[in-house]
Amino acid sequence: MSEIISIYFERVAEYWPNLLTSLNETGIMMGFAMIAAIVLGLPLGTLLYLTDKDKPLHNKFIYHTANVVVNIVRSFPFLLLVIAMQPLIREVYGRATGDPVAASFPLMVIAIALYARFVQQSLLDVPKGVVETAQALGASIPQLVYRFLFVEARSSLIIGFSTAFVSFISYSTIMGVVGGGGIGDFAIRYGYQRYETDIMYTAIVIIIIFVQIAQWFGLWLARKIDKR
Repeated sequence: MSEIISIYFERVAEYWPNLLTSLNETGIMMGFAMIAAIVLGLPLGTLLYLTDKDKPLHNKFIYHTANVVVNIVRSFPFLLLVIAMQPLIREVYGRATGDPVAASFPLMVIAIALYARFVQQSLLDVPKGVVETAQALGASIPQLVYRFLFVEARSSLIIGFSTAFVSFISYSTIMGVVGGGGIGDFAIRYGYQRYETDIMYTAIVIIIIFVQIAQWFGLWLARKIDKR
C-alpha cells in the first residue's frame, strides 16, 4: 500500500508544473468572469428588477429586451457559444485560441447573464414594504438601490454569487476546447487522453475542493453580514 502511495505522489510530482500552470489559467479565467459578473451582471440584474412591471422604472421595452438577451445567453449551449464567439474574439482581442484571456470572453458573457438573473431574483425577494418605505422617504433611484435594495438583499446577493461562481468553474473546464487551458483541460489532456486515470481524478478532486470552498465561504459570508 505504501508503495502505491509513493508511486502516486511521484506521478503527481511529475505533472506538478503542468498542474500549477493549469490552475493559473483557471484563475485568470475565473478572475475575468467574476469581475464581469459584478461590474456588468449586477447592474443588469438591477435594471431587470427596476424596469419590471409595477417597479419604480417600469419600461416594457427595456425589460423585455434585457430579459430576452439574458434568456438567450443562459439557454445557449455553452460549448456552441464558445465556438460562435470565436470570430468576434479574434476581431476584438487579436487571437481566439491558445490564451486564457481570449478564452475568458465567452465565460464573461455567461457570467454576466447568469449573475444578472440571480440579482433580479434576489431583489424580487425584497419585501414590498422596503420599497414603499424608501419611496415614502423620498429616496431617489440610486438611494433606493444602494441604501435599501442592496442592503436588504445583501445576503442573497452573496449566496447567488457563490452559486454562480461554482457554475463559472464548471464552464471554465470546457475552455480547453479552444486552447484556454485550465484545470479541466489538464484533466482531459494529461489524464483522460493518456489513460492516466489517477491524474485525471486528482484534477477532479481539486475542482471539487474549489467548489466546496467557494460554497462554504459564500454561505459563511452571507450569514456574517445578515443583520436581519
